Amino acid sequence: MALVPSVVPRLREASLRVVVEAGAGHAAGFADEAYVEHGAEIGTRADAFAADIVVQVRTCGATRVASGLEQLRPDQVVVGIADAVDSPGVIRRAASRKAVVFALDLMPRISRAQAMDVLSSQATVIGYKAVVIAAERLPKMFPMLTTAAGTVPPAQVFVVGAGVAGLTAIATARRLGAIVQAYDVRPAAQEDIESLGARAVLLPLDPGDAEDRSGYAKELGEAFYRRQQDLMAHVVPGVDVVVSTALIPGKKAPVLITAEAVERMQPGSVIIDCAAERGGNCQLTRPNHAVVTQNRVTVLGPTNLASTVSHEASLMYAKNMTAFLLHIVKDGKLQLDLDDEIVKGTLVTRGGEILHRRVLEALAEVEHDAGTA
Repeated sequence: MALVPSVVPRLREASLRVVVEAGAGHAAGFADEAYVEHGAEIGTRADAFAADIVVQVRTCGATRVASGLEQLRPDQVVVGIADAVDSPGVIRRAASRKAVVFALDLMPRISRAQAMDVLSSQATVIGYKAVVIAAERLPKMFPMLTTAAGTVPPAQVFVVGAGVAGLTAIATARRLGAIVQAYDVRPAAQEDIESLGARAVLLPLDPGDAEDRSGYAKELGEAFYRRQQDLMAHVVPGVDVVVSTALIPGKKAPVLITAEAVERMQPGSVIIDCAAERGGNCQLTRPNHAVVTQNRVTVLGPTNLASTVSHEASLMYAKNMTAFLLHIVKDGKLQLDLDDEIVKGTLVTRGGEILHRRVLEALAEVEHDAGTA
């Protein structure tokens, strides 16, 4: 849910009238009555889309279809996770409606934007839930136990990627009592991994500059990924659980865990591939399916884990959304500073044009591929 009842008073203080689609918050545990008590109005979907600013969780390109675009009007503001780089064609249609689209998933990784960072908030939920699912699927207990029947050894967990999702997965697995190892291509992540009580797996590779100027991971090349595959093949067979979280915005997820590595894992082992929506970090991953190999390793590829913990995911997302709205709205009116790094980094369309450099590059690539097909 894009807004929860508790944030409505802050928006009302900023001279904003808040209209919530009837029943929109029910699945996350937020009743219509709670919105009304906090100062919002309940209306139809048409009422919500009649607003000057429409806020959504997944909007425009993130839905992979043009749903709702026909309801947009010139200069209407749309804010949400847009997956604009992955769906530039849908974004072009939004631009043709002359709507003003902000993609919060393109939020620059700078200090003053932390309160608006929806990807980090949702990654926190994803990392937690991935480990909970792994613990349920694994035919072993996570903690070490000393019993009258003997000592039960702890589960071995390997986390690939030490961003927000990975670090939350590490912390959750450690709280459950597992022995945890983790790897990240960024050398600076070693300190974060070890601060949570996990052992950093150091692969003797030189990744060069693994981040772009906005603080997101960037593509490193096939030769580099092949070397990672070879080296990870020595780690994966020795663990009970793998949680993979390695993503590159706007790109297919790098395949880091080969089928051969999975075949060498112990029967009953579990892989939770949090990169499944972008193809997956494991060669065997099928989005939203469970793959059980001949050696009885289960590979899961959930694509929307945050929605399975919808209450907390909504609370965090709504706080991010509110911080962003209060950044671009003053005295009840939209006031955009186009030189502001936050505005410039998230503004995708305005005045019938696509403005974001990365979206334009993605659109040009799609058009080039279509022209050469």
